[in-house]
Amino acid sequence: MGAAVGGGDEGVDSMSGAASLPIAARKIITIGVPCGVGIVLTILLVLYRKIIFSYVSCWWNKKETSTNMEVLLENYGCLGLQRYKYSEVKKMTNSFKDTLGKGGYGCVFKGQLRDGRLVAIKVLNGSKGNGEDFINEVATIGRTNHVNVVSLLGFCTEKTKQALVYEFMPNGSLERFIYKDKESNITPPLGWEKLYQIALGIARGLKYLHRGCNTSILHFDIKPHNILLDENFCPKISDFGMAKLCPTRDISSLSWLGARGTPCYIAPEVLFRKFGGVSHKSDVYSYGMMVLEMIGGRKNIDATVENLSEIYFPQWIYNHLKPDFNIERSFEMFEEESTKKMIIVALWCIQRHPSNRPSISKVVEMLEGNNEELQMPPNPTLSSSSSS
Repeated sequence: MGAAVGGGDEGVDSMSGAASLPIAARKIITIGVPCGVGIVLTILLVLYRKIIFSYVSCWWNKKETSTNMEVLLENYGCLGLQRYKYSEVKKMTNSFKDTLGKGGYGCVFKGQLRDGRLVAIKVLNGSKGNGEDFINEVATIGRTNHVNVVSLLGFCTEKTKQALVYEFMPNGSLERFIYKDKESNITPPLGWEKLYQIALGIARGLKYLHRGCNTSILHFDIKPHNILLDENFCPKISDFGMAKLCPTRDISSLSWLGARGTPCYIAPEVLFRKFGGVSHKSDVYSYGMMVLEMIGGRKNIDATVENLSEIYFPQWIYNHLKPDFNIERSFEMFEEESTKKMIIVALWCIQRHPSNRPSISKVVEMLEGNNEELQMPPNPTLSSSSSS
């Protein structure tokens, strides 16, 4: 009986437990589902607000950037330049059909104005610092007027689209004409006298930027690629994306210091303060390195040469330079008076310390003068700071 009763209790408990499970489940469902739905809705709401905020923020930033751009253009006096719509830029270039060059800045396309003039249109992609490079170009080159500085004819800034319209240079950049073919060892096709005239023209352009403008301009990226040649091979300084405006004439030493420029052309003081302050003489250094490449028909640093002594061309040419400015007999190609003058001037320009370098005005004077008036430069890699 007891056993029977006990068995009966177990059966009742089992039935009671079985009956209670759906109730518990219903409670869990009743409480859990709304909570789960609430959590999901909360997450969706947060994500929605985040997305909306992102879109609004992006829209506002674009609007603010656009407004700031207009203010900057007005402050720099650039609104007097011809301004084009993006649709006009597209039409000028025939929908960007003819590409002249590409780089980290964007692409350059060949175009044509309504009056038939050919132009080079630089279309920027993702300008840094809210359009810093675009503003640099428009604010600097937009106020220049010199035969050795490329002319900016107009610009376009429309939402995220930015473009610069330049005069067209049919012979492209200087680098196309100065480097020798290693296999044939052919002398640069322009000839030494033409290279001398180009070097002098670039120096005159730099002199204008440093001293001839109402506001002095430091270029910070002088190199063969940024020197354009017109149909008569007249050189014109271009690409002012790294340029810096100096409001006063006193640009002997800038408080600003930052590594900008192209390796192998950057002055030591731009990278290391111990060499002195950044100034207009930083451009002089870059100019000197470029002129030496024009003379050597090669990059200043070339690890593929056969002799180790020739890896660094500036040191190699200095080692073969005699006190009377003559070059050793085995290098007859440097016997032209204009070429020797370029070598001496370039070696002065690349002195390690800025105080030992001439100003660009002095560079022009030396290039225009006689070789007899030139002094032997110190070894550029060993020179110490001068008190002058």
